[in-house]
Amino acid sequence: MSVSLWQALALVLVIEGLLPFFNPEGWRRVFEQALQLSDGQLRFLGLISIGVGLVALFWAS
Repeated sequence: MSVSLWQALALVLVIEGLLPFFNPEGWRRVFEQALQLSDGQLRFLGLISIGVGLVALFWAS
């Protein structure tokens, strides 16, 4: 894999770690709410996340 891909994956981990580091109680609430969602709702959120990420990647390059 290219160095850029490893850097991107490392940045994802840094960003993912910000909420539990700075606001662990809020992080727990988010996961408790996510557990209440149906599979279809979670898939839709995943699809939206992928779309936003692709648009941001296209815009940034």
